[in-house]
Amino acid sequence: MGVSIGMVGLGSFGRAFVPLFRDHPEVSRLALCDADPARLADVAARHGAAERYGSLRDLLATDIEAVVLITQPWLHYEQALAALEAGKHVYSAVPVVYGFEASAILDQLDHLVRTVERTGLIYMMGETTYFRREVMYCRQRAAAGDFGQFTYAECEYWHDLDSPSSNLREVARRRWGADWGPDKRGGVPMFYPTHSLGGVVSVMGSRMVSVSARGYVYPGDDWFARDTLEGNVFSNEVALYEAANGALVRHGEFRRIGHPNREGVRIMGTEGCFLDDASGSRWTTRHGWEPLDLSDVGEPLPPALAANLGGHGGSHAYLVHEFVDSCARGRLPRIHVWEAARYLAPGLVAHQSALRDGETLPIPDWGDAPA
Repeated sequence: MGVSIGMVGLGSFGRAFVPLFRDHPEVSRLALCDADPARLADVAARHGAAERYGSLRDLLATDIEAVVLITQPWLHYEQALAALEAGKHVYSAVPVVYGFEASAILDQLDHLVRTVERTGLIYMMGETTYFRREVMYCRQRAAAGDFGQFTYAECEYWHDLDSPSSNLREVARRRWGADWGPDKRGGVPMFYPTHSLGGVVSVMGSRMVSVSARGYVYPGDDWFARDTLEGNVFSNEVALYEAANGALVRHGEFRRIGHPNREGVRIMGTEGCFLDDASGSRWTTRHGWEPLDLSDVGEPLPPALAANLGGHGGSHAYLVHEFVDSCARGRLPRIHVWEAARYLAPGLVAHQSALRDGETLPIPDWGDAPA
């Protein structure tokens, strides 16, 4: 019979997912939801969606089976809880929860994990890095044992504040809308760590157990400042983790850097290494190195989605298929809530460490997903 989906949030990011959900062969019904009536009408008309709702409350009152939340980060927690309590499966854009203080965010994360456990419903976080070609390639090599024992990894999300392709000042103003003000400047880079850690955690199949981190303060910074909601002065943060498998992981979240936007990983093992930078990708062993063409790396998709992979390195179609297929089959998605916690919690604790001049701190974990 297929899965009924309700999409919430039709901004510039959310609307890009509408045709992917609409065209998935196992989606039998697609409803759209947005608080802006004009935007809702426009997007619905463009994509032939007859079922429309002006609020999440109205959508949750229907018999829709699954809800897709592509809303502002600080809304994810409460909206996901409301959907789960209403008996709906949930897909949420990243991060799984977001806030202005690390310990409070960790408390919310704990509550969300417990709610998923109690309800037995599906939760998936839409981390794009999981389905980037570089990460899919590394998972394939890891499954074949080509890395040997993992020893070290580097991961980063480099997104300059004034990036010409995605200016973060303008992103913040659009996200806050009428609520925008000077107190909304800045933000803690490590509170948005999933684009970095998602790749390493998924390839290694491990978790981060402890961290020591430091922050960089840009002289005379006009954006990262104490007189803001988060009171954060670090534009760049660097963390060094110990993973449960014994490997060391260096993680950089940079918002002031003279470099194109980048979500990347480099992963080293005793038998082979994956290297990647702006010049391309390479596989190395002790005998030498070879350049990699990753254009054919992928996983099976329904034809309609394979013809339109979408943005963020072609990850959107894979995310949509993973969620719809998990709902249709009653299986755990690969980026379930326990996995999502392992992408987020290390960054939260890393910021706490940076505020304590690099003190090594333990990272909480909620265990593996139930069988």
